[in-house]
Formats: sequence, C-alpha cells, structure tokens
Amino acid sequence: MSRTEESHVLLLKACADAGLSATGAEPIRIGENALWRLPSRIVARIARPGQAAAAARELAVARWLHECEVPAVQPLDHLPEPVDVDGHPVTFWHELPPHRPGTAADIAPLLRRLHELPVPAIPLGSLDPFVRLSARIDGAATLHDEQRQWLRDHLAELEAAWSSLPAGMPPSVIHGDAWRGNVAVTPTTAYLLDFERTSLGPPEWDLTATAVGYGTFGTVSNSEYAAFCEAYGTDVRAWAGYPVLRDIRELRVTGFALQHAAADPARHRAEAHYRLACLRGRNGPRPWGWTAVG
Repeated sequence: MSRTEESHVLLLKACADAGLSATGAEPIRIGENALWRLPSRIVARIARPGQAAAAARELAVARWLHECEVPAVQPLDHLPEPVDVDGHPVTFWHELPPHRPGTAADIAPLLRRLHELPVPAIPLGSLDPFVRLSARIDGAATLHDEQRQWLRDHLAELEAAWSSLPAGMPPSVIHGDAWRGNVAVTPTTAYLLDFERTSLGPPEWDLTATAVGYGTFGTVSNSEYAAFCEAYGTDVRAWAGYPVLRDIRELRVTGFALQHAAADPARHRAEAHYRLACLRGRNGPRPWGWTAVG
C-alpha cells in the first residue's frame, strides 16, 4: 500500500473509535504527520507512533491558548484525549475558515503574545533543540564516513555552545516551530497552528526561525523581515547568542534534508549535500538559497 492508503486505514479506525464519519475524507498532507479533511469541517491529524504524550500536549496547549484569547486552531471539545490507533495518536480539530498561508509579519504579533503569557499548569517540558538530530546523522545513508564525523563533531560543538548561551530574554512558553507556515490567516484573524514542539525555552528560538528564513534560505525578503522585527519589537540577530541558535537551526534543517535524501536520493540528495557543503564553508557567505524539502 502507498503511504496515503496506509494512512487512510488508520483514519477509518480512528473515526470509528471516535464516532465520526470518514465518508468522503480527503488528504490534506501526508508527511511525518498525516492530515485529513473530514465532513462537517473537521480535520484529523495522525501522528507518528510513540507521540501520544506530544499529541496530548498539543490538545492541552490549544485549549490553553483559547482560554488566553490567543487565536489558535481548536480541537473538538468532546474528544479531550488522542485516539490511539495501532500506536498512532490521532487528534481531531475544527477546520479553519478559508485562509491563506501566513507571512513573517503575521506570525510576529502572535509570538509576542505567546511569549508574554504566564507559564500554564501544563507539563510542557524544556526545549530540546537537538531532538532526533543524532539519529538523523546516523541514518543519513548518502553520507560517507568523513562527512558523518564532521556532522557529529559540529553537533557536539553546538551542544556545548547551547549550554553556555549569553543572557537574553526571560524564558517563556515558546511555539518551538515558529515559521510562517504554522500561521493561517482568514480575512479577520491570524491563527497559530501545530503545537508539537511547544515547550519552555528562550523566546529567541522562535524568532530565529524567521531570521534563518531571511539570512540563510533567502525566502524572507528584506521588507518582510523588517516588518517581522517591527511587529515583534526586536531583531534577534542583535543578540550575542543568535549565531548559536542560527547554527543549530541550520543543522536541523540539513539533518531533515539528509533524512529525505536517504529515503529518496534521486529527489533530495543534491539539496541535502549542498546544505552540508554550505555548513562547511564551501559555498560562500549566507544567504545560500536553500530550497524546501519534503
């Protein structure tokens, strides 16, 4: 079966357990997590195995944000916990009204509101910016030994730098994956999405996502980045710890590309290895013009 067909089987089981109809369900995105549109303006999210705690935290965070009057996608009220289907946690959400993808300027005020909130009584845990990175390096089948060792050494250097960051903004609740794709904008409201990585940590981590889009990928324009900084109230690049957070994010997205390259070298090897060469200083200064993978 294809990944879509496998996901559909899980969806049918989850909907049966939740008492929902899956008739006419349409796939929205089939990736590491699968999203399906159901009748009655409901979206089902099928997570990876072993992510039950993260899925439950997502539900709790979304409800907390609603209580704090921060616009966010909302789960169904009568399903307070994820539905387990063969180890996959499945959550169900109200579909948003017709919307467009967010911009850097759209996400900035939402992040500022989030970072100003008092810490809730939810077991969020602390940010781990290195989660799954070591495994991705080990599993990168397109690497040769010298490349893999360089990545391991680079990871160790960044882990040491992370443990001794200079003082910055006070720790807060952070989104954890605060790129503009995790904002949906209707004619009246901008909504935050995807709370899989929400945790406690430095607010600068959220701001670095857009800064890397601007300075590394080159996908955020000068005017967009200026609007982002103005809407939030600061430019994270002025903080002494920014280069460390930038380098960690660059390593993360390189590891993500290497994971895809291992699964489909024909499609993704060139981009993954281009990113690695950039990290090693072999392609001149930023921005490097990285292209999306996935």
